[in-house]
Amino acid sequence: MKQILNRLFDHDRLDRNEARGIMLRISQGEFNESQIAAFITVFLMRSITIEELSGFRDALLELRIPVDLSEFPAIDIVGTGGDNKNTFNISTAACFVTAGAGYHVVKHGNYGATSVSGASNVMEAHGVKFTADPDRLRRSLDQCGMAFLHAPFFNPALKKVAPVRKALAVRTFFNMLGPLVNPSIPKYQLLGVYNLKLGRMYNYLYQQTDTEYTIVNSLDGYDEISLTDDFKCFSRAGEEIVAPESLGFARSGEADLYGGETVGEAARIFDRVLDGTATAAQTNTVVANAAYAIHTLDRTKPLTECIDAARSSLESGKARQTLKRFIEINS
Repeated sequence: MKQILNRLFDHDRLDRNEARGIMLRISQGEFNESQIAAFITVFLMRSITIEELSGFRDALLELRIPVDLSEFPAIDIVGTGGDNKNTFNISTAACFVTAGAGYHVVKHGNYGATSVSGASNVMEAHGVKFTADPDRLRRSLDQCGMAFLHAPFFNPALKKVAPVRKALAVRTFFNMLGPLVNPSIPKYQLLGVYNLKLGRMYNYLYQQTDTEYTIVNSLDGYDEISLTDDFKCFSRAGEEIVAPESLGFARSGEADLYGGETVGEAARIFDRVLDGTATAAQTNTVVANAAYAIHTLDRTKPLTECIDAARSSLESGKARQTLKRFIEINS
């Protein structure tokens, strides 16, 4: 590691295979926490390259505990985190709205590293017990359209670096990797990124796969469709900037999306969204993200119809019922 760090401190870059090898060694416990922290810090001081990101991803996918859920045409709705906005669990709520609309969702998530409440925090707050049992995951998908993959159960390397990430409490390249390493490798993905540079990297990387994807970034720095500003979308069809008003949404303010100071507070906001008692801004943000997930799953469906489907999932109570059934199966 000393040799690696000296190279990187001297502004050298890793090729894809070198990056893969280092990540494999991190996962095998070859380096101590101080060395890992120093290595992570390099990529806080300069941008990660496509080769490096791809190599790290290769290693994590190689090391993952795979789970075959391919009989379900499922989507993952996930943001990188690390946008320092401390929003409520927008992506996780959008998962239940999407499942409530009749689609399959395989959510890959973890505890919050740079925010109060990650997906795993809000799931645990509802009594969910994480599992790596493929039969229970399939039953959950079959009976309520939703399965949750707690990252440390499937990605041992992520577990190794968790204490360092928590201690640093800043955005690292692991935020970039999380959405890229869903162990089920779902056919569809809605990916939120915290800046346009990362959006372009993801776009380049996913063009080399057979995944159907949409990458979104709110231009004011949110790693999801926040409706606080225009947002950019990347897909195989190209790139576009979308104004909330063009989809019939009013703009939100940053305070409208605040996730609170505790996991309990974030979980209560999450519940209010699915109960239909949240603010219009909170509800609209979840509807917008779910609508883009539905559109990713079915490109033939116009966005206006996808928005209607997402809103109907909430207003009919189907999203709430999906959560209720999900908790019954997974607790």
